[in-house]
Amino acid sequence: MDADSGTAGTFGPADGDVGLLSPVSSSPLVAVLTGDRAVLGAILAVESGWAAVLEKAGLAPAGSAAVVASAAEAGRYDAADISLRSQGGGNPVIPLLADLRRHVQALDSANIGAAQAVHASLTSQDVLDTALMLLARNTVEALLADLKSTSTALAALAEDHTETLCVGRSLTQHSLPYTFGLRAGQWFHGLAAAGRQLEGLKLPVQFGGAAGTLAAGTVLTSGTAADPFTLAAALAKQLGLAAAPAPWHTNRLTVTSLGHALASVLDASGKMAADILFLSRPEVAELAEPRAAGRGVSSAMPQKQNPVLSVLIRSAALQGPHLAAQLHLAAANFNDERPDGAWHTEWPALRELLRLALGAAGNLRELVKGLQVFPDAMRRNLDLAGPLLLSEGVTAAVAPLLDDQDGRTGKQQLQDVVHRTLQAPAAEQAGTYRRLLREAIPVGKLTDLRLDELLDPAGYLGQAAEISRRILAAFPDFASPDTDANGANRG
Repeated sequence: MDADSGTAGTFGPADGDVGLLSPVSSSPLVAVLTGDRAVLGAILAVESGWAAVLEKAGLAPAGSAAVVASAAEAGRYDAADISLRSQGGGNPVIPLLADLRRHVQALDSANIGAAQAVHASLTSQDVLDTALMLLARNTVEALLADLKSTSTALAALAEDHTETLCVGRSLTQHSLPYTFGLRAGQWFHGLAAAGRQLEGLKLPVQFGGAAGTLAAGTVLTSGTAADPFTLAAALAKQLGLAAAPAPWHTNRLTVTSLGHALASVLDASGKMAADILFLSRPEVAELAEPRAAGRGVSSAMPQKQNPVLSVLIRSAALQGPHLAAQLHLAAANFNDERPDGAWHTEWPALRELLRLALGAAGNLRELVKGLQVFPDAMRRNLDLAGPLLLSEGVTAAVAPLLDDQDGRTGKQQLQDVVHRTLQAPAAEQAGTYRRLLREAIPVGKLTDLRLDELLDPAGYLGQAAEISRRILAAFPDFASPDTDANGANRG
């Protein structure tokens, strides 16, 4: 399509991917942190940072770092053109370096030889791997901010609804009395655990040279106080990344661990979205998404209010596993000292995981912070099963009180009561179950008051409140924005 006429024609730079078919990740923040311009900026930051390290170590002419930094301004470069030219060498670093060297030479008005500081002793993989770690670091920082905002809101829901009764569901059926506080607590648990995993990652610089032996770096530092390892550590400090004890160009645990953590965030988010999608169905109506003008609309049905935040989050979660698997597949096929294609498959998979996780996290934050909770509907749905929902607890309490009859144990007699109750019409089952229980259990062994207690769903919640409390206590830094990882007040 021609960008101006809308007719068939040639594609230009403006025809790049803007996320039209990935609405979950088409936000300004995602574009700024993970778009092609961000990738370009990260590569240039690595080259500029390396020039600064070399100059400080006396391995590049004085003043060269400033020249390289000026030449490394991303606005000087055409990402679309670099992308097209990258087919010549198989990665974007090679054509970008040609442009960077040209800009450095043009800006080196004092003719100090600043170009000597560009890419000295590095290889493309050193630069691109480090640039992707830098891109990931920036994205993860924003992602964690969203996750902590969301988890704080979930913690508040868990505490506010400690006693809000609802029904637990197992294999689509009502199982036991539950609380919405525990449900929110379990959502918090998944998200906080994934966030902590992400928070604990160390994203290191890559260094190794052409084949991972640091041969060129050894030559570069020969006769000086520096060595390739101290230069790599200095680059890590310069960029705000972790230092690496050795090159990791063929050992991809750094990449797969990052991918796993991002997929875990999507897993936890997807679990919440799936629950909310069900609980917001009109026939369930226990929850509703926050309303916003223009959101949830249908192109054909004016009355619809689609739970679009949950839909988008779930769409991202469903894409995460195969992207993480792609990273593992690549890692398992890193043959030789630089693989023939496996490395290249990491780039789009890792970036898409970053995009999806950040986009989903933004939607999840808005969803949870504005979530509408309807306790009356929760109680209505809990009551649909009536006292039969308490049959597990009733059996545990009452079976030991019953004598064997006709070779049937107390447990078997109570199972027979359940079976007979289920033969009654649904509307009559609550009264039928209580009546049959009363007939089966002598009053001398179980008073009416005790029977009523056994049939009260609020009395059969087990350790729901304590479980939720323990979950929140295990992740104090995610439960409250005012505490650190040790639970101490930040204020």
